[in-house]
Amino acid sequence: MAKNNFVYISPVKIYHCLAFTVIMIVLILLPVNQGYAQTCRVDGTSPPVSPPQGLKAKGYEKHIFLSWSPNPESNVSGYEIYGSGDGGQTFTLKGKTSADLCMFTDDVRSLGNNVTMQYFITAVNDADQPSGSSDTLNVVTRNLNDEELLDMLQEATFRYFWDFAHPASGMARERNTSENIVTSGGSGFGVMALLVGIERGFITREQGIERMIKILDFLQTADRFHGAWPHWLNGITGKVIPFSQKDNGGDLVETAFMIQGLLAVRQYFNRQDTLEQHIRDVITQLWEEVEWDWYRRNGSGVLYWHWSPDYGWTMNFQIRGWNECMIVYILAIASPTHGVPASLWTSGWTAMSYYTNGKKFYGIPLDVGWNYGGPLFFAHYSFLGFDARFKKDQFTNYFINNVHHTQINYQYCVANPKGYPGYNENCWGLTASDDPDGYMAHEPYSRDNGTITPSAALSSFPYTPVESMKALKHFYNNLGYQLWGNFGFYDAFNLKRNWYASSYLAIDQGPIIDMIENYRTGLLWNLFMANEEIQPALDAIGFVHDSTNAVPGHQITNNIFLFPNPANTTLNIKNTKNISVVIITNILGEQVKVFENNYSNGMQLFVGDLTTGIYNISLYGKNHLTTMKFIKT
Repeated sequence: MAKNNFVYISPVKIYHCLAFTVIMIVLILLPVNQGYAQTCRVDGTSPPVSPPQGLKAKGYEKHIFLSWSPNPESNVSGYEIYGSGDGGQTFTLKGKTSADLCMFTDDVRSLGNNVTMQYFITAVNDADQPSGSSDTLNVVTRNLNDEELLDMLQEATFRYFWDFAHPASGMARERNTSENIVTSGGSGFGVMALLVGIERGFITREQGIERMIKILDFLQTADRFHGAWPHWLNGITGKVIPFSQKDNGGDLVETAFMIQGLLAVRQYFNRQDTLEQHIRDVITQLWEEVEWDWYRRNGSGVLYWHWSPDYGWTMNFQIRGWNECMIVYILAIASPTHGVPASLWTSGWTAMSYYTNGKKFYGIPLDVGWNYGGPLFFAHYSFLGFDARFKKDQFTNYFINNVHHTQINYQYCVANPKGYPGYNENCWGLTASDDPDGYMAHEPYSRDNGTITPSAALSSFPYTPVESMKALKHFYNNLGYQLWGNFGFYDAFNLKRNWYASSYLAIDQGPIIDMIENYRTGLLWNLFMANEEIQPALDAIGFVHDSTNAVPGHQITNNIFLFPNPANTTLNIKNTKNISVVIITNILGEQVKVFENNYSNGMQLFVGDLTTGIYNISLYGKNHLTTMKFIKT
């Protein structure tokens, strides 16, 4: 419209034009690499990005793992991985990753054994334009012995809690698609995994300290309800995310899993410096602020799982055995500030008629638990820190009970009464996990739909070392193409339905790395049990010493614990605090190895260079204590 020979423009259009001009001037004047967003230009192009740096590659038996440093530019949309199997003559695109995933697993089993590969990667900007290539790396696959397979599995699983941890809080995400949902119980498993990572050299002690301080800072300010954290939290804000409509308050079971892990951490960081003292002090504060006694619900004889400020005790879920929750009662009785009477062990935890069993399944006795034992996570979650060996209450030796539970689960899969494809002596393990129809606590008969969960067998190494190693080799060697990824084994698979999970769950990954470490060195058991509050609680409950051993391949003499037996590369000895020298002799009585011990309570002996055969191992303190035999394979 023209007025007085001038073109009329509405104020709104003037505002839009001015705003656009200001924005464009600001974007033009902004210095590059100063943290400002660089996005696609108006013409659809995008600033170029630099070649990726820090490419590393490691070859295993069937796959090669690559990792690199994230690019500094904010307009990186992802990375492309190129590989060559012909000496670098031709490179093909092996895969793509998102901008926040600086790792890649390349399965090369189809190329045979001892494969030589070359790799480079490029970064891609948000206009889908690649950068120049990174350095090219040469890497070779090789056969792995049993110890190296365990190293591989633990390191891959560790990455879930290290590389995939929530960036703001350091906590473990509920699953690999959870974005900002972090889990309190799974993070308890995760802080234990950090200790394993330090001991195994996956990270440095200093890195572990930095991560623990980040997690503790978050836990101190996150929502708590009478000292108990909720099941789910927002990893940025620390606010509760309801697990269900009325489950928006404290979760005592998830809190117990977190405290179990934190108490192990408190014992581990024992140096007399400012940072490690800070870690110990904060953990003590968090531990002492949990009001276990509040969750008795007005002083009753049982603990309750949930309390909500909005719904009170409406969930009304009593914590009674047998299931995964034993550690709740141990910690509640052990609490120095909000403890409950030891009588709750019998009035709450063990009170129901279904607690004890007394039947045999496949000829294997089961003192405590449901028929056939139930899902295997019952034998894992409460026993990541609590060392049930060599002790019993009035009902059972829980370590032996867990061994029997696991053996029954194994025998059920071997018998395979429902005829599912794949079930055999190498492919077994029923527990809670994802499945083709969602999520279920899988167990023999009643909840068996053909879904095998790797965590079930792999977290059971302390109970069934031979059977678990066979499962590990089968999962990796025969199913790894579909089952192995950046963080180790995916959650589950169902061969009848031709289904393989693409998911990882914190509560399934954590027991794998943690229980394998307990099998190998007893690290987490030793740390948790060293807390001064634990043994008095066990005494009050009525636990007494029991020297019974139930694990084939674990020899015990004078309470000295030797495993695995037979041994391939490493032989572990536990309860060696009175041992100063260990001498290994062959069947001719010839001395072949001598190890010195500075009176530590555990030793790990390298025997991989010994020839196959039977050996005597003599242990000495001030005097000769005992001689045991082991087989070198």
